[in-house]
Amino acid sequence: MIVGCVKELKNNEYRVGLTPDNVRSYAAHGHTVLIEPCAGIGSGYSDQEYLDAGAELKDAKEIWASVQMMVKVKEPMPSEYPLFHEGLIIYTYFHLAAAQELLDVLLKAKVSAVAYETLVEKDGSLPLLSPMSQVAGRLSIQEGAKYLEKRFGGEGILLAGVPGTPKANVVILGGGNVGTNACKMAVGMGANVTILDISLKRLEYLDSLFGSGIQTLVSSESNIERVIRAADLVIGCVLIPGKSAPKIFKKKYLKEMKNGAVFVDVAVDQGGCGESTRETTHDDPIFVEEGVVHYCVGNMPGAVPRTSTIALTNATEKYGIEIADAGLEEICRKDAVICSAVNTYQGKVTCQNLADSYVCYDYADIHHLI
Repeated sequence: MIVGCVKELKNNEYRVGLTPDNVRSYAAHGHTVLIEPCAGIGSGYSDQEYLDAGAELKDAKEIWASVQMMVKVKEPMPSEYPLFHEGLIIYTYFHLAAAQELLDVLLKAKVSAVAYETLVEKDGSLPLLSPMSQVAGRLSIQEGAKYLEKRFGGEGILLAGVPGTPKANVVILGGGNVGTNACKMAVGMGANVTILDISLKRLEYLDSLFGSGIQTLVSSESNIERVIRAADLVIGCVLIPGKSAPKIFKKKYLKEMKNGAVFVDVAVDQGGCGESTRETTHDDPIFVEEGVVHYCVGNMPGAVPRTSTIALTNATEKYGIEIADAGLEEICRKDAVICSAVNTYQGKVTCQNLADSYVCYDYADIHHLI
């Protein structure tokens, strides 16, 4: 198979879909790999490293026109839509529940969208979402702590405090992978941490992991409203794979919160879990509403591209090579795990949760299509 990787176009996105080591692995399986010049520079990889690994350097338009599978990090940008062609496989993060225009283009062009975020392993885990969830969870506390500084409109409070001063109150909405990693950072920095989740089993796990270092609560509207009043930093990280994030952080809470409190919405890629959320960029990461600083950057891990690229490609390579080796249709017949990642195929929506997010699309079982 001809496999390609181009430079990411999203604002301040310095990650890359394939590293030189990945190229070496694809080439060892007999595949041709095309790389856009400077695609890996932001993550610290030179063109020469790609050439040494066996890649061919081509311009972006030539790569889009030539490849059977494009390996990316983030969803294609509008300037790339005209480059789609029927039968093309795009293997990347899509978050299509919050991107109807892109979904329409993928369907019209009959592109096969293989989404990292919906690939579910046999044990129910999300192995391609997990590494970026870990990065985003840890970054959420780092960024939240920064925007609590007065010069950004924050309260001017140090997360850990110092002897004789109060620590910051951190509230984490969602106890999944992002929430757990945010919790690790917040506890490690010495903050007072409350984490909420709808699953008692998950709360039991978090309680056994952190013990008396955190407060666990069932995620209900009354509990959320009560703890948010005292919160200095709120991290929103609820997830339903393939679906829009539920809006559990209500606009009405803003008037009850401290002036200068910070809300970080890690779920912004899936539409956000806050009613006041609107996506921001690394160039312009925050806005203030009702005195609350909102940080809603859609590609948070792009701020630490070297770490993020290595963590992501460590996970994506295995499945990508399986697709390239067998072809998408054959691997989907044999492997339900990879099949779970296919969001569109032959002009149809093939992810149930994605179809459920829009009243205008019907779900089509990919097994019946191939």
